[in-house]
Amino acid sequence: MIGDLSLPVLIASVLTASAPLIIIALGETLTEKSGVINLSLDGVVLFSAMAAFVVAKTTGSLLLGFLAGGFAGMLTGIIVGYFSVYLHLSQVAVGFALSLLCRDLAYFLGNPYSRVQGPTLLAGKLPFYEALPSSLQIILTQPLTVWFALLLIFILYYFFSFSKAGLCLRSVGENPAASFARGLNPGRIQMAAVLAGAFLVGVGGAAYSLSLKPGWGRPQGAEGIGWIGLALVIFGGWHPMRVALGAMLFAFLQVSGIGLQDIFPGVPSQVFQTAPFPLMIFTLVFMHYSTKNNRKQGYRENRFQRIIGKLFMSRAPKAIGKSYRQE
Repeated sequence: MIGDLSLPVLIASVLTASAPLIIIALGETLTEKSGVINLSLDGVVLFSAMAAFVVAKTTGSLLLGFLAGGFAGMLTGIIVGYFSVYLHLSQVAVGFALSLLCRDLAYFLGNPYSRVQGPTLLAGKLPFYEALPSSLQIILTQPLTVWFALLLIFILYYFFSFSKAGLCLRSVGENPAASFARGLNPGRIQMAAVLAGAFLVGVGGAAYSLSLKPGWGRPQGAEGIGWIGLALVIFGGWHPMRVALGAMLFAFLQVSGIGLQDIFPGVPSQVFQTAPFPLMIFTLVFMHYSTKNNRKQGYRENRFQRIIGKLFMSRAPKAIGKSYRQE
């Protein structure tokens, strides 16, 4: 229990708060597994959040709003993919420039809809809600974004580990030249991964303006989330489950800040709002190097630790960030 937050409320709040970040981070994981880095995430999240809210407000349809957010993200993915995969320009430069452009466009185009009420995705009850204990009723009363995020974790885990398409994508991310020699088209696979990943990032952005932080304005409440998503992918070892756990850890730090604010009323609220960002980075770095050093020093793991290590440890694709020119 933290402050006035009971354990069921804390768990439910963490699941709700982490869902958009899980979707965003997993979308970037899909992109980077193919060897392409999309550094425009922070601007894309805001741009897709704006597009989703505007469309949902105009049409009155949450479904169209989420689709608009996804396609707004995919539009930026086309730019990233074309300049990075086909024109072989610096992925870092393209990403930074696009991030700033998307952020400014979001605030400019969305200004007429600032602080306007619109449709909101509310938490729904499961069919067997009444038969559950009260604590589980609290935890499992969630919006559809939470269930989509949890399902996406296992879909991507299966995709990367067991599907033929996932293995082809991973091979391109490791060695595009060898993949081409085996009959694959690295450019086409990378472009598909960039578009799919950008679509998921857009859906995650839409989840902010249509569910977690309903509405649009400046600030919107999702500023900086794109950079956290990028950090989660790196320190999560490009593994869907570990990336998702990192997102839940960040959400836990955010929710805990709300409870701690009641315990320490004398501390400025800005401290609790900004603290999760540096704490998240520090925690991920600590976890990364602790595990790395244990393995270097020949630390003997038991069977359970070996299973967990295999499940959650991974490494960066060897060709990540490198432009491949087909000969």
